[in-house]
Amino acid sequence: MMDRESSDEEEDHENLIAQSESRNRHSESPQRTTFQIDETANTRRFNFSFKKRYLLAIILPVLILILYFTTDIKNLFKTSVTNVNYDASINRMRESELRALYLFRQQQLGLFKLWNHTLLDNSLNAISNKPIVNNSNLEKLKSDLLSQISLNKQIQQALFSSHQLGSSLSASDNATDPSLEGYGDLHRCRKVDYRLSERRTIEWKPRPDKYLFAICVSGQMSNHLICLEKHMFFAALLNRILIIPSSKVDYEFHRVLDIDHIDKCLGRKVVVTFEEFAKGRKGHMHIDKFICYFSQPQPCFMDEERVKKLQSLGVSMNKLEAAWNEDVKNPKPRTVQDIMIKFSSDDDVIAIGDVFFADVEKEWVMQPRGPISHKCKTLVEPSRLILLTAQRFIQTFLGENFIALHFRRHGFLKFCNAKKPSCFYPVPQAADCINRVVERANSAVIYLSTDAAESETGLLQSLVVVNGKTVPLVGRPARNSAEKWDALLYRHGLEGDRQVEAMLDKTICSLSDVFIGSMGSTFTEDILRLRKDWGSASLCDEYLCQGELPNFIADDE
Repeated sequence: MMDRESSDEEEDHENLIAQSESRNRHSESPQRTTFQIDETANTRRFNFSFKKRYLLAIILPVLILILYFTTDIKNLFKTSVTNVNYDASINRMRESELRALYLFRQQQLGLFKLWNHTLLDNSLNAISNKPIVNNSNLEKLKSDLLSQISLNKQIQQALFSSHQLGSSLSASDNATDPSLEGYGDLHRCRKVDYRLSERRTIEWKPRPDKYLFAICVSGQMSNHLICLEKHMFFAALLNRILIIPSSKVDYEFHRVLDIDHIDKCLGRKVVVTFEEFAKGRKGHMHIDKFICYFSQPQPCFMDEERVKKLQSLGVSMNKLEAAWNEDVKNPKPRTVQDIMIKFSSDDDVIAIGDVFFADVEKEWVMQPRGPISHKCKTLVEPSRLILLTAQRFIQTFLGENFIALHFRRHGFLKFCNAKKPSCFYPVPQAADCINRVVERANSAVIYLSTDAAESETGLLQSLVVVNGKTVPLVGRPARNSAEKWDALLYRHGLEGDRQVEAMLDKTICSLSDVFIGSMGSTFTEDILRLRKDWGSASLCDEYLCQGELPNFIADDE
């Protein structure tokens, strides 16, 4: 094998040499061999081919992109019938959009027409001695109109965005925009201007040693506070000093109210505590004349238990007299002249019984800051300790822009269903109503004042969601020594007092940016009074689901 392989290699080698010599003899250019020329040519052909492939690799994707953006690829693979249906669908959609836009434009014109009417009514109010339109209702209407106009404009802009004519039509909106100077952001809720300079007031200048003995019986603390405010009005009309009830027969008013504040606001002595009265009379505490404002269901709305409690304090009284036939369930509207005729007396101490249900000069009494002339924002307000504690709670948990919600539930179902219409709403419906107010007020948090069970508040919290975000419902937490917002109450022995806590809730709600109350609740009504007096009332304030009926009402028992 080795020999055979050696001879083959030698033979091939000899043949190559012979061929090379033969070619060299016939060649005119001995510098290059034929082998060298072929190698160079092959190299050039390879390089040229490689460059073409490289260029194609770059150009081809670019061409594909150009074709993609300049050619409707879908149409290349669709039949003519499909194209016709597709175009017809697009046309119908465009026509529907344009029709919707037309209707929105018509609605916008109608809203602006209503807006102009509100401006006209406002002008008429300004030049008339007697308001033609209630200012509060007018402001609420104007706010609602502005909100609808803003929403209308947003919808139009969203629809216009798919049309080339959108920008030109949107630009023309400036020609129909109302003057919004002073109104701020349409999604915010302005404070109500009650025109306090136009208040109708009377002076409270009591005669010395002439007293009106306040007696309040019906309901809870809020009812008694309203009763006390009405007694102040009667005392001012009759020129008498008002005696604040003793805590042994009524609530401990000195723990929740700033009683000295009332005298300071008028610059004179107009109220005394029962203890001050007893000390001044040296134990001789006799009601000289007991004239009952209400005769039914019992005279002066007094029961045997209340009479016995007064007697236990050393208070004696003459026989109860009825001023007129008046039922607490159907009180008649009364005037100042009616009061002066029936209750004026030269006796030192008189009483007229519970006047919570009394209907005397309602518009005058219910006006912001009340019917009595004074130099403060309000006469009946929380004590300084409670006010400071409320402010500290707001600074700790809520901040400036928050909504307050009084969500009354305990015992409210039966109470509301006895009214026509009912005022008790299912939790999901209540949540929808709250969400609308939150969206309008653009608030991040809600203060929750409620007596509801956790099962109800937990469900409510899960449903209070605006723009995909849960809005926290914040209540007052349990006492924690690490938190200092309630330190003032703790140091003064007021912690844990139910009436103090109730007044604290009222104060926080009264300081909120927007308030949602429970219709029919005197707790809510007292908050609304404070908001009017303090100037914190908002155009967005409303009762829960105001104007709506409950979507489900249980049968009567």
